[in-house]
Amino acid sequence: MESPSKITQEAAKQINALMGEAPDDVLGMRLNVKTTGCSGNSYKMEYVNKGDDLSKDEMFKENGAYIYIPKIFSWMLFGTIIDYIVDDLGNSRFDFVNPNEIARCGCGESFQVSPDKVQT
Repeated sequence: MESPSKITQEAAKQINALMGEAPDDVLGMRLNVKTTGCSGNSYKMEYVNKGDDLSKDEMFKENGAYIYIPKIFSWMLFGTIIDYIVDDLGNSRFDFVNPNEIARCGCGESFQVSPDKVQT
């Protein structure tokens, strides 16, 4: 199955580094969407634990990294590029380029999508 999201090499390196440091009960990383912020949603990278119900997720692999995506959010994440950036000051974070966004708050912490605008 084609992944609704793409994982850059930089993001894959960071995902694998986090997995290398994760506790034994961690199975992988999940790109989740949380309801928050002034635009309605935010991206959240979180650990998947071995006891979690994975029937609600799809797992994808790219550039040597595995990622779980909740099926309920696949439609809004389709085409999203997951990247990992380090700025000139040494700050680092996952970065998400989502072609389905119709709005993003001024600080960039939350986003909004519309089912009518989803890329397929």
